[in-house]
Amino acid sequence: MKARKAWRVVREVIDEADMVIEVVDARDPIGTRNRKLERLVQEEGKPLLIVMNKADLVPKEWAEEYKRKSEIPVVFISARERKGTGILRKEIKRLAKPLLEESERVKVALIGYPNVGKSTIINTLKGKRAVGTAPIPGYTKGKQLIRLSKRIWLLDSPGVVPIDDFDELVIKGGFPADKIDEPVKPALKLISRILETRREAITEKFGIEEFEGEEEILRKIGERRGLIKAGGEVDLEETARWFLREWQTGRFTLFGKEDRREEEFIRDFKEVLDEIERDLLLDPRRILWRYGDELRGKLDGTKRVGIREIEGFTVGIATGFKKCHGGTKLLERLTGKHVLASECFGKKWKGVVAILE
Repeated sequence: MKARKAWRVVREVIDEADMVIEVVDARDPIGTRNRKLERLVQEEGKPLLIVMNKADLVPKEWAEEYKRKSEIPVVFISARERKGTGILRKEIKRLAKPLLEESERVKVALIGYPNVGKSTIINTLKGKRAVGTAPIPGYTKGKQLIRLSKRIWLLDSPGVVPIDDFDELVIKGGFPADKIDEPVKPALKLISRILETRREAITEKFGIEEFEGEEEILRKIGERRGLIKAGGEVDLEETARWFLREWQTGRFTLFGKEDRREEEFIRDFKEVLDEIERDLLLDPRRILWRYGDELRGKLDGTKRVGIREIEGFTVGIATGFKKCHGGTKLLERLTGKHVLASECFGKKWKGVVAILE
């Protein structure tokens, strides 16, 4: 559905409803709230309630602080875990009470971006499968009225807020990070949003504490990931794709404190990777045949990692593991990519040379 048509549908839903609930993802409140929608509802003079779904994935203290600062009533729930729905029912009844003094029935519309959980909330409020649910944008095709109480009805409709620009589409996961031609701009926009919402997430995920701006953060992420081009410069485009991929897949969220074991290694093998890049070696067996003695000389209980982007592929070397599987898993975790081919070496302590894509 084109943006203009989608907004026309949203306006029709607002016109038909007596009260509007904006459904938002609690993990990304700035990104999934829509100020234009809120303005349209307020201009119509209709009650507006913000429901932050997936609240089980954010700290309670943060949720309470956000709620306290909001100029619009906010309820945090987890429709999947069936938490907070009793509070939501009470808030709906509270807002509907003045309307019921003048009308026999109040229609409550749920509106939000794709995949924020509108249908799941309706099912939870109803207590049984009142409408179908699926993780597919625009799944709800036609309007339905669903009885919540004798005089309060839920209007389930295609009230899907359109994603108006490409950067937002990327950030919300509507376009795969690996297929973006120019990923830096949406990555910087996402970093700016994270800094505005909860800047501690950058430090918790990447260990970056001091920075002057979004691009410096992106550059430091690339350094920590070993996403370096020939000449020693950070590959900003590949770093941006990796960063967006982490966000889209949920491996990085505003509140997810990642296991910090990934920091417990030494960056190494620069000279070997320089030679591999110069000779365009993309076969783990040939790499091991040529540089095996040098790599085996560093086999001990210390984890060492080297990563280099070469001709659209990623060459990774990891040593200091009791099993080679540990090395390949670490390389996949650091790069966000999958191993295409690998070679294991070593006896007591092992290493791995891998090609990833």
